[in-house]
Amino acid sequence: MTDATVRVAGPDDAADLAAIQVRTWRVAYAETLGQDTVDALEEAALTDEWTRAVDHPASTVYVAREGATTVGFCAAGPAPADDTAAADGSPPADAAEVALIATVLVEPRWGRRGHGGRLFGTAATDLRAMGLTRGVTWVSQSDSAALSFFRGIGWNPDGTVRTLDTGQRTVRELRLTGGLDVQFDH
Repeated sequence: MTDATVRVAGPDDAADLAAIQVRTWRVAYAETLGQDTVDALEEAALTDEWTRAVDHPASTVYVAREGATTVGFCAAGPAPADDTAAADGSPPADAAEVALIATVLVEPRWGRRGHGGRLFGTAATDLRAMGLTRGVTWVSQSDSAALSFFRGIGWNPDGTVRTLDTGQRTVRELRLTGGLDVQFDH
């Protein structure tokens, strides 16, 4: 494998992030989200969204590269209250120490090469440096690859679920949680 790296994304990465999202969602999530939903994804609109995300002060977007090619990304930061709250809306005792891993996405053709682990490991290191000790993420109940990845690093469902409506399908997501002390080679 050529050089594999992870770095913080900049505005110039937004188009690559959008392209990876479109290609990956069309391959991996058409059945979960609905074909019409993934077919409606527009790279230009997503590029604008990723440009805003990269510049957002409350989170960080990381990119994984293999050689000169961007192959995946991760978005992470302190968790908003809605993402950590119990079903009754009450915050956990450690709410100020919880991170949200909003996404870890590696384009399928670049999968199984350690990019997801490097992305997560880099984000976790930075989040720990901010004083955060635990993380949460939301994963579709039908996304066996993501569930396997997070379970492999010791993250497990905490019993909280949410339902999203894509307009074509209803998606049940599980909230997973775990420590940020996981170490990966970066």
